[in-house]
Amino acid sequence: MNILTLKLILAPIIIGTASLAGRRWGPAVSGWIVGLPLTSGPVIFFLAISHDIPFAANAIRGTLSGGFSLIAFCLVHARLATKFDWRIATAGSLLTFSVITLLLQNLSLPLFSLFALVLLVISLGVWFMPKQAAEQVAASTLNQWDIPARILVGTSFILFVTGIAPIIGSKLTGLLTTFPLFAGILAIFAQRQQGSDGAIHVLHGLTLGLFAFAGFYLVLGLLIENTSLAVSFGLATLTALIIQGASLFILRQLHN
Repeated sequence: MNILTLKLILAPIIIGTASLAGRRWGPAVSGWIVGLPLTSGPVIFFLAISHDIPFAANAIRGTLSGGFSLIAFCLVHARLATKFDWRIATAGSLLTFSVITLLLQNLSLPLFSLFALVLLVISLGVWFMPKQAAEQVAASTLNQWDIPARILVGTSFILFVTGIAPIIGSKLTGLLTTFPLFAGILAIFAQRQQGSDGAIHVLHGLTLGLFAFAGFYLVLGLLIENTSLAVSFGLATLTALIIQGASLFILRQLHN
């Protein structure tokens, strides 16, 4: 199975699952789900197969660096959502993400230093996230075309990124794998249906989910050049699931 086929399978599953989870448990959980490296992880795996391990290792550092862009996206979107509609919040946050991503192409740090900085920024993101009212899950008014529309938009974008990935190189590919497509879609729908609090719940969930993202890429970056792909990805996935389980407990405590 090539990366294009994998994206065609994963994109509908991810957006559909996160959307259904948001309908059942609230937008915070849907944001938490998309914090997992469910798309960027497979990209790195196929880069390691189709190119070489050093190429994939460089992409891993790029993807981990993308944590800075994601936190900036979350904070800007959340702050703008408290004062403006979803159009301005989305435009402002995506512009911020794009500018920071361009600047990060020149960032070169050892893996541990990069991981420590990403953890610090994620923690600051959690701290500075705007306060929101308690979730009102029942307030959702999704219609029958809502989730299919999200899946169509998301899958189309994934196909585009997959097509240009071999051209732009490992570092930028890694950075672009963190593009907040799923989080952006979920935040837009949450804000339209539940106001700014809905969007903030999604973005808060995503921010907490990024601890697992960072743990996954630290373990993967440490192991991928020293062990087999099966071992490195298996241990990285286990690490992410353990961290994500802890963050889910914290998330539900905060929103109950």
